Amino acid sequence: MAGIWKHFKDGGWGMWVILFWSILTIGIIIERALYLYGSSINKDVFLATMQKCILAGDVQKAVKMCSAANAPLARIVQAGLVKVNRPDEEVQAAMDEAALREIPRIAKRTGYLALMANLSMLSGLLGTVSGLITSFGAVSGESVDPSQKARILAEGISEAMNCTAFGLIVALIGLVGYAVLNGKTQALEDDINEASVQVLNLVVTNRQKVNLSGVG
Repeated sequence: MAGIWKHFKDGGWGMWVILFWSILTIGIIIERALYLYGSSINKDVFLATMQKCILAGDVQKAVKMCSAANAPLARIVQAGLVKVNRPDEEVQAAMDEAALREIPRIAKRTGYLALMANLSMLSGLLGTVSGLITSFGAVSGESVDPSQKARILAEGISEAMNCTAFGLIVALIGLVGYAVLNGKTQALEDDINEASVQVLNLVVTNRQKVNLSGVG
């Protein structure tokens, strides 16, 4: 820990800027990971359960199971099932409306991770340039005490290298987090699109059965 703090101090003012980006990056990764992985349900098991309930005409049970699941996919399907006794267009519209509410929540803030990665890298580059300016100023400055030139040169190079390293580390964390969370986001959206279409088709093709459920 002491070694990390030493490198942080040697990096100069630029390290504080990068630290700010790192806090935002890690915070977004944790918040998004908790939401996205907490919103996941087994699509195949869910669809099999919905199919069983709809084919049996027990839409009330399907709606209750959607409520219990408490996931974006389940809420979208539930929005259509509660309109099951209405025309097909209204069932579709209800699911589309629910999807318009849920999908933005799934993709929310993940895109900022790419921005945080770029800002961390650029902040590291700015700190590097600042350190190099200090180093070159020590070498070329006539007013600098010759006995101090080596120390100032070393401090400038240390500032440059530490800012570069810290900026790259935070940028890598941000990019890896973005890739993983963006992949999870896309998987959830694909599951929603596939499941909503399958449930709608089940309702449409088994209209006589589901109308007996008394839901609506």
